[in-house]
Amino acid sequence: MADTSGHLPRGPARIFKAAVWSMQGLRAAWLHESSFRLEVYLAVVLTPLALWWGHDAIERVLLIGSLLLVLAMELANSAIEAVIERYGPEHHELAGRAKDMGSAAVFVLMLNVLLCWGLILGPRLF
Repeated sequence: MADTSGHLPRGPARIFKAAVWSMQGLRAAWLHESSFRLEVYLAVVLTPLALWWGHDAIERVLLIGSLLLVLAMELANSAIEAVIERYGPEHHELAGRAKDMGSAAVFVLMLNVLLCWGLILGPRLF
């Protein structure tokens, strides 16, 4: 959330404000978005497995990073949906397209998780 007075603090104060706004966004997503909660649960389960199964830092970064990308895109998708809902419940072709594209972006990143995990761990398991 931007400072409504028109004056943004400088230095550490600005970083602190940004962190507070980010935490507010994470809290809002947790409280209002069931998909975000589900993806967080998945990340909580898979992150320790990634740390255990990854042979080196690169593999661990790819395994965990792919999960974090899904969470980040889910936040962006939720923001898109919130802005569209702000303007009312009536159907509009462009609003529907924007919501569908946001959902598709989350889907593509979920495919990325499957690809990363499959290519890294698949040969070891099969």
